[in-house]
Amino acid sequence: MQTERDRLEVLAEAVAKAEPDFGEKGRRVALATYRRLAEGSPAPIADIAERCNEGAAFVERSLDSWPGVFRDDNGDVVGFWGLTLAKLVPTHAMEVGGKDLFAWCAWDTLFLPGILGAEARVESSCPVTAEMITLVVDPGGVVQTSQANAVVSFLVPDRGLDADVIQSFCHFVHFFASREAGETWTAQHPGTFLLSLEDAFELGRLVNARNFPSLAGGTG
Repeated sequence: MQTERDRLEVLAEAVAKAEPDFGEKGRRVALATYRRLAEGSPAPIADIAERCNEGAAFVERSLDSWPGVFRDDNGDVVGFWGLTLAKLVPTHAMEVGGKDLFAWCAWDTLFLPGILGAEARVESSCPVTAEMITLVVDPGGVVQTSQANAVVSFLVPDRGLDADVIQSFCHFVHFFASREAGETWTAQHPGTFLLSLEDAFELGRLVNARNFPSLAGGTG
């Protein structure tokens, strides 16, 4: 009999496999990119290289080879795998260390604190009720939420997540003020299902551990 933990492990494996395989050195580039971007301004290649102790040429090649990387006219990174400086619609706002940031989808706001090693104050609206949902999330879990029964919609990637990840995946992942509101929405979007805040956070932790073993006490 499959337990809820087993289900989350299977789901985490599917999500992690759909995301880029950064490789050992690439993982350091990815973490450095996230953390530099979280300072609230475009991230120059030189800054990322200095943070991860890799050559600028390697950082450049890595970022050019991965989907889900957005750069401005100067070549600086302004969006990277769930974290962005741009306000998107729908809006999932995050305040981290006094900096205003944005996420691609609701779930991003739950796994990013673990990567950033910081608390995030999150604001997002329910697509069904239009209620504003606020949360405080730190690397250990959801600390506070304005709606005790809030849930998150999700779907299992049916292929590798690539350049259209925002359209093909993120636009299906939202916060809902209640399970009833979420069920109204998922009934109209085949393949989607609901996770509790706790399970969605745990899923993020499991995926982080696969993508970045160093966050779970491993190497790389």
